[in-house]
Amino acid sequence: MLDWSKYSAVADRYQRKAKWQDTEDLNHSIILSLAQAQTRLDNNGGGKLSDIAMLRIASCRVADYWRTEYRINRVISLNSELADDDGNTTELIDTLADDKAIDLECWLDDRTWLLGCPKRLIIIAGKKAKGKTLTQYERLYLYRFRQKEQKPLI
Repeated sequence: MLDWSKYSAVADRYQRKAKWQDTEDLNHSIILSLAQAQTRLDNNGGGKLSDIAMLRIASCRVADYWRTEYRINRVISLNSELADDDGNTTELIDTLADDKAIDLECWLDDRTWLLGCPKRLIIIAGKKAKGKTLTQYERLYLYRFRQKEQKPLI
């Protein structure tokens, strides 16, 4: 004979471990799992489910609930469409950044390049722009910098 009040009491202890909108669903699934386990036990000639076994079954149902909840929220198809404020839709795969793409705005902006450039090289470039002659060490520094930055032809 199934003890539905005991199953309900066990399920009430565990229903708060779900999201608030899913508490009743989890409660019912725990009650059904306990009833199925007791029916299987009766069919095999066993006795009643112990309290510890009921708690273990209920905790397994909670773990199953969270496992499926995480799977639902994490799996997103790259073919799903996104809508922007104007109502235009694009596929999610089209929004991925391409590592090989050139950022034209930064490429055209000299200030961005100058931020990573050595200060001594900026001074040498200013001297060349004004038409002043470079010292031997400045020419050597400019030559070594050009050699280092030059890409191999192969």
